[in-house]
Amino acid sequence: MFLITEKKNYTTGVMKGIKAAIPIAIGYFPIAIAFGVISVQSGISLIQAASMSLMVFAGASQFMAAGMIGSGAGAGEIILATFILNLRHFIMSMTVMHRFRNLSKKSTAALAFGVTDETFAVLSMKEENSNLQEEKLFAASLILTSYASWVIGTIIGGIFVDVIPQSISASMSVGLYAMFIGLLVPAVRESWKTGIIAVSGMALCWIFSRFMDTGWAIILATILAALIGVGKNEQCE
Repeated sequence: MFLITEKKNYTTGVMKGIKAAIPIAIGYFPIAIAFGVISVQSGISLIQAASMSLMVFAGASQFMAAGMIGSGAGAGEIILATFILNLRHFIMSMTVMHRFRNLSKKSTAALAFGVTDETFAVLSMKEENSNLQEEKLFAASLILTSYASWVIGTIIGGIFVDVIPQSISASMSVGLYAMFIGLLVPAVRESWKTGIIAVSGMALCWIFSRFMDTGWAIILATILAALIGVGKNEQCE
């Protein structure tokens, strides 16, 4: 009986993770296709584009790198720009590692690799479960499903680069905004504080981006919006 219950918990965690990842996968897929098209058109081979999606798994920095490669930028410039743009992942990964602090270092490192803006949003909005194994399987399924859609989309875009017009591939990026809205709306319905934090973060990011790089603007806006959220919680208590 114990084994049946344990197996059921495993299946539940996996299915919940896949279900939660479906909106992300739907949003990632056209954007990944666009990345594959733009990369090959920029002179990057299909294998290199696919390898970038496999090893980096960060849409904004991958698009930026493809553009910089196409413009003839050096490796040092690309690495530094990518590092700055992705600094926010340190904050998100630390939050995820704190939540899964009872897991092994290998497991938390694997989860940290799969943290993106979208997977982090889903993980942070989900209520914690006392069943650590189910939580682990939920996170792993969420990340793997999202990851697979990104990699597969990149490969398809690179293969059919001559079929998909650049104008269409560029317009596919609108799916990213639709995906964020789809993830945010249910959370705002449950808690108005989430809406305040989201709007504050967007406004601060827009203000900071007027006079600093996008990467730093996102980091500072994230930190300040989080502090606003902490302040709201203290007021409510």
